[in-house]
Amino acid sequence: MPAICVIGAQWGDEGKGKLVDILGETADVIVRYQGGNNAGHTIVVDGKKYTFHALPSGVLRGVRSLIASEVVLDPRQLFDEVEKFKTDINLGIDPRTSIIMPWHNDLDNIGEESRKKSTGSAIGTTSRGIGPCYEDDKNRSGIRFYELVGDPKNLEGRIREVHDTKKRILEQVYNVKPSYDIDETVRSYLFLGGYLRDYLADVSQEVGNALKENKKVIFEGAQGTLLDIKFGNYPKVTSSHPMSGAVFDSVGIPPMKMRTVGIIKAYVTKVGSGPVVTCLDNGLWPVDESKSNFEGNYIRNKGGEKGTTTGRPRRVGWMDAVALKYTHRLNSFSDLALMKLDCLSGLDKIKMAVAYEHDGKVTDDYRSWDLKFLSECKPVYEEFDGFGDISSARRYRQLPKNARKYVSRIEELVKVPITVVSVGPGREETIYRNFKKL
Repeated sequence: MPAICVIGAQWGDEGKGKLVDILGETADVIVRYQGGNNAGHTIVVDGKKYTFHALPSGVLRGVRSLIASEVVLDPRQLFDEVEKFKTDINLGIDPRTSIIMPWHNDLDNIGEESRKKSTGSAIGTTSRGIGPCYEDDKNRSGIRFYELVGDPKNLEGRIREVHDTKKRILEQVYNVKPSYDIDETVRSYLFLGGYLRDYLADVSQEVGNALKENKKVIFEGAQGTLLDIKFGNYPKVTSSHPMSGAVFDSVGIPPMKMRTVGIIKAYVTKVGSGPVVTCLDNGLWPVDESKSNFEGNYIRNKGGEKGTTTGRPRRVGWMDAVALKYTHRLNSFSDLALMKLDCLSGLDKIKMAVAYEHDGKVTDDYRSWDLKFLSECKPVYEEFDGFGDISSARRYRQLPKNARKYVSRIEELVKVPITVVSVGPGREETIYRNFKKL
């Protein structure tokens, strides 16, 4: 099958970048199809760490890397990453891609403050302007990539036109002044438009042609399914659809048969507020590590669980098979890639939620829309004996028996084979079990 979709099966940060990088060795095209620079991918090659927020993961392989129409793109971030990379990048950006502007950052920050005052709890966005940019796109008032790289006079007119509206909103509704200077913004975006002009590409047409020619295409999602705008823990979600079915609308190709690999951690993490039934941090957001239990801090420290984009500590919890079965139902995973199993090494006991208890009844119903229900649920755990260091394992049989029991139990519960087991951050620190590369 020439097309494969890599999907986060939890709340994001599962390690999609590493798997896309591995698959990229034999890929012809890699497509980032949704999200913005609120998501980060970290890839380790020969001990060197690469972090991307705007660039697709395929750039490290020199593979043709495309940004599809449903991405919201911050050209300031992209410029920084292209300059930092300092090499020719085989990049294409769809003309329909919406552009993040400085007023989106202001509105994002103000929205979070407003929610915190009115409800006592903000969503926990990254303040990168993602939601307000999607809002403008759906409201048909946003600036798109073809305008950014097009006629400079038209771009300046569009920037000033939209700014006038946003300035009135900021000053008259929220009683704050814009944090940016409009003349400097015009100069900056005119420069960015010229700098990025050569990357303009009709991604919809290019991907469609690649698939017709039976080329190997990877669709790379951002965030995770439980942050989906419709099927995640609304309103504690992102502003797009990080699910397999969203690929077709986002890229502009017809529905087709596609292999879908779900990426999971050996535990769960979440940035931002919202219920995590298996949370080891007393449910607190932001995280107060002094109030977390030993296992929570142990896993967080061993896994380096701080946001790639913000540096904020992530909430940590045990594996949640109830939530995982729900995301499998939504995405129809062909196989699973289990990341960061090594981060459980050294624990005496490891737990996994196989059901929930609510109001005295046991259930495996994951009501993603009902945050009150989820916050009242208590995990029904199965307990596993721990295992020691596994970082040197390169074959499945080299894993300790207790580690293999843990892997097998996930497969039994979700009824999806685990074909990749990651035992460290490097490309080589990976175990393959009947895993079919492209």
